[in-house]
This record gives sequence, C-alpha cells and structure tokens, in this order.
Amino acid sequence: MAHPQMFDDDDPVLERFRTIALSLPEAKEKVSHGRPTFFTKKVFAYFGAARKDASGEVMQHPHGILVLLDPLDAEVMLERPDSFVPMYLGPTGWIGLDVEQLSDAELRDVLADSYRNTAPAGLARLIED
Repeated sequence: MAHPQMFDDDDPVLERFRTIALSLPEAKEKVSHGRPTFFTKKVFAYFGAARKDASGEVMQHPHGILVLLDPLDAEVMLERPDSFVPMYLGPTGWIGLDVEQLSDAELRDVLADSYRNTAPAGLARLIED
C-alpha cells in the first residue's frame, strides 16, 4: 500500500528547503514514505518528520528536516530547542530540526554536513567547508 502524500508541494518552507538541497552536486528529489527525500546515491535529507514525546504520543513536524551529521555534531545540535530525535531513523543517528528556526546559512551548513556523510567521496569533496 502506498503512503499518502504528507506535504503540500506549494509550501514556501519546502520550496526554500528544496532550493538549498538541490543546489548540492548531483542532488535529486523523490517522494519516499509520503515525504520529499533528497539523495545522491544515498539519502542525505528528508523534509517532514515525526517523533514520540515522553508519553508516547506522536508529534508531527511538518516543517522538520532529518539530517545525518557526525555524532559529535549531532550531539551539539540536539542541545538546540528546535531539535528532536525522530521516530524510526533516530536510533541510526539521524536528527530532526525545525527548518523555520534555521537561517539559510545554517540550513545549507547542516545539509552540506549530511550530504558529506552520505554522498560518494568524489561528490562529497565538491562541497566547500
């Protein structure tokens, strides 16, 4: 059974995110599990997320993003009030951030870091520090 679409394609927050994500070398977009997903050979970012709170209630983050950072960077980012450990991917090191709380420069930095951690080495070297 296919997942229902869980985003509005005309969402200006998604458009901002999409523009930055697709500016990375050979980045592509597909819909996976009802959400926009950005990848080269492997996924480097998801738009939209969910987490469980302490009571077990599922909390949706329609403008949340999921990125895979280096473990030490992820630990620092998780200290931010706009961060969260997402359902499903959290145990494998992915973290969630609310896009609306990130400047364009911060968003590009976290996307670039996640890209470097997932893209083939030749592509990862194309991203400036």
